[in-house]
Amino acid sequence: MKKLIVTADDVGLHPGMTQGALAACDAGIVTAVSVAAVGRAFQDAVERLRERTDGPDVGLHLTLVGERPLSPPERIPSLVGRDGAFLPGYPALARRWLLGRLAPAEIEAELRRQIERLLEAGLKVVHANAHQHLHVLPQIFEIVLRLAEEHGIRWVRIPAEPALGRHWTPRAVQLAGLNHLGRRARRRLLERQRLRAPEGTLGLLDAGRLTVERLRRILPFAGDVAELVCHPGIGDQELAAAYGWRYRWEEETAALCDPRVPGMLREAGVELTSFSRF
Repeated sequence: MKKLIVTADDVGLHPGMTQGALAACDAGIVTAVSVAAVGRAFQDAVERLRERTDGPDVGLHLTLVGERPLSPPERIPSLVGRDGAFLPGYPALARRWLLGRLAPAEIEAELRRQIERLLEAGLKVVHANAHQHLHVLPQIFEIVLRLAEEHGIRWVRIPAEPALGRHWTPRAVQLAGLNHLGRRARRRLLERQRLRAPEGTLGLLDAGRLTVERLRRILPFAGDVAELVCHPGIGDQELAAAYGWRYRWEEETAALCDPRVPGMLREAGVELTSFSRF
């Protein structure tokens, strides 16, 4: 039977994202969460996760865009703008990467701070990924692999969206490029005996817009061990005011908690699991 890990990203960025993720753990199919150590709601997320003796697997949502760094901005100038915050998103950081203007030592210093903040909170960290999947940029990926091994983090997400053939949209074209980076990253990860990655990452094409019907369509793409990436949340208006991603957080939460989904999983020959069960 196929195995599926369901990971809710963005925990700790906003209380509503944390609430949605935990609701989808309690009443739905989420089995893992990834926590942003730079998030404004990080402490709230940590407290909620500490309360759960049998909670979801906890992972790192490494962040290099869209938020404020943990490092003093003057120590990581290649990663920040004039306001001392990270660059706004993937395109801006990718441009700096292409121009060779990212300093590896600064990347490592900031990511190390994020890892250590989550570990110091007393949570067991078993997996890692990154906001907007920036960790698979080659220069950054080598640092992430090294830090994961150093801190005993066994699983690292590698983007591999298998459902791109459904239809070609601007989002699908972007993900085709991400898949290409993912294939290179997987080759590098296979050289590390202590690290693993799920074979596929479902849900990237439907990020922020996952519905029951979309979930039904993508389940057949699950491999032997796949990860469904999701973005549940509670309080769409407040979340939309803070993050202009045009996500439908509450709709996604409802889909993950829909009572029809367990039957859909059985029909597709898919069993829910988590990173820590391997």
